[in-house]
Amino acid sequence: MAQQVLILGGLGRIGSSVAQDLLTHTSATLTLAGRRSPTQVSLNHPRQRYLSLDVTDGEGLRRAIAGYDLVVHAAGPFSYRDGQVLHTCLDLGVNYLDVADNPPYVERALALKESATAAGVSAIVSTGVFPGISNSMARQGVEALEQPEAIHLSYVVAGSGGAGVTVMRTTFLELQHPISAWIDGRRQPVAPYSQRQRVTFPAPYGDCAVYWYNTIEALTLPRSFPVQTVTTKFGSLPDGYNHLTWLMAHAVPKDWLREPSNIESLAQVSYRMTQVSDRFTGTGIAMRVEVQGQHQGSPSTVTLTFTCPDTAYAAGAGAGCVAQLLLSGQLNQPGVWPVEQALTTPQFLSALEQRHLTIRQEAPGEP
Repeated sequence: MAQQVLILGGLGRIGSSVAQDLLTHTSATLTLAGRRSPTQVSLNHPRQRYLSLDVTDGEGLRRAIAGYDLVVHAAGPFSYRDGQVLHTCLDLGVNYLDVADNPPYVERALALKESATAAGVSAIVSTGVFPGISNSMARQGVEALEQPEAIHLSYVVAGSGGAGVTVMRTTFLELQHPISAWIDGRRQPVAPYSQRQRVTFPAPYGDCAVYWYNTIEALTLPRSFPVQTVTTKFGSLPDGYNHLTWLMAHAVPKDWLREPSNIESLAQVSYRMTQVSDRFTGTGIAMRVEVQGQHQGSPSTVTLTFTCPDTAYAAGAGAGCVAQLLLSGQLNQPGVWPVEQALTTPQFLSALEQRHLTIRQEAPGEP
C-alpha cells in the first residue's frame, strides 16, 4: 500500500513545490490541504487529492492527520502559527516536517524534543532552501575543518523567487524585531536589514548586496557546531528592492509595521511589483557559505556555493529531500531536529544529486 503524505498549505507556492518533488521522487499518495472550497480546486495527478482544512481547527486537524505516514507543514506565515500541528503529530505518532522560518516558532518546536522521542516521532524543522539546504551546506563546511570558528551565510534572491504572498508577509514580519545574532560566543542584538555588504556569488548573480537578516540558521547553527560567530545576510535583485526593504526596517515606525492590515498591504503591493520585475530578473537564488577555522594547524576557510534558477523549486527540493528520507526509512531519528542535526552530508548530497542540484565546495585554504 502506498504511503500517505498530508501537505498543509499544499496549494501555496512552497507547498505545491514540495508536492511536485514528492510526486517525482517517491511513490507516496499526497493529500494537499488548504482553505479553498473543493469546488475551487482541480488536481490532475492520480496520486493527489485535495482536502479543505483550516489548520487552526484543532478537531478538524486531528481528524485530518490520523492515518498519515508523514505531515508536511507548509501553511505559513509561521509567526502566526502555534504548535498545534506538531503536538497533534506527536499525539498520533505521525512523522513531521515543516518549512518554518520564524525563530520563536522553531524554538517552541525544538523544546518538544523529549516528547517526540518518547512518541517515536521524527520531526524535522525548517526544511527548504534557506533554512534547509543552507543548514546542510554549513554542516558540510564545518566537517571540512578540524576546528570551525565562524560561519558566514549569504543569500540573494532574484525578484519574488517564485514565491507567493505568504513569503512577502514573512519578510515584513521579520523586520519588526532586532536579530539575536551569535557573535563572539554570545547573543547580541543586531538591527534587521543593516550593515550592507557586497558578496560575490556564482554566475549569473555576481557581486550583490546583502544585509543582516533574521534566519533559523542563526538560531540553530551555534547549538549544532562549536563556533563563535554565525552571520546571516540576505539581499534581493534588483538592488532597488534592498533600498525599499531598508526603508521599511529603519524609516517606518515599528507600531505601524506591526499592524496586520499594513503588513498585508505591503505584501500585496510587493508581490505585484515582483510580478513585473520577475520578467527581467528571473526568480533564482544563490547562496554562499563560508566556514572559517583551523585546518592542519593553520587558519583556513571553506567556501560552498549553490545556485538554482527557481527559488521555489529549490525550496521544494530541500523539503522533499527530507521527506523522501523519512518515507524510505533512511532517516529515522525520533526527536525534534534542525536539518543540520538530522541529515548526514552523504545523505544530503545524494538527495540533491537526484534532483540535479549541486553544491560546489572549494578546498580549505587561507582566509
